[in-house]
Amino acid sequence: MKATAMQDEKPIDSQSNAESPVPPQPACVPSGATPDQLRDAMKAFKKRLKLTRLDDESRLGHGAMTKGGHSGVQAIQPPMQYPKAVWDELVRQGRLKTAGHGLYSLGTERSD
Repeated sequence: MKATAMQDEKPIDSQSNAESPVPPQPACVPSGATPDQLRDAMKAFKKRLKLTRLDDESRLGHGAMTKGGHSGVQAIQPPMQYPKAVWDELVRQGRLKTAGHGLYSLGTERSD
């Protein structure tokens, strides 16, 4: 009689996973920051860094017969259109580094 009762029971794990109404959350992004938002924020950061460096290189004060000097800009303040949580997540992923006083610099790039 015990053998038939054991055969009629279904594994609890397969039922609980199949009937779970809550979709799983991605583990790599914080609540409030989507992968698309992280990608767009990184793109905006790189663009602002590039423009800041070009602006620094084109300033007057270099020799008249040279094509300009190299920029010393290594870190910038990130664009304000993204919240601090997005920048903190990019630092956590290693894509940016904090440079202090609200400035960030490029971290080690990953090949995605």
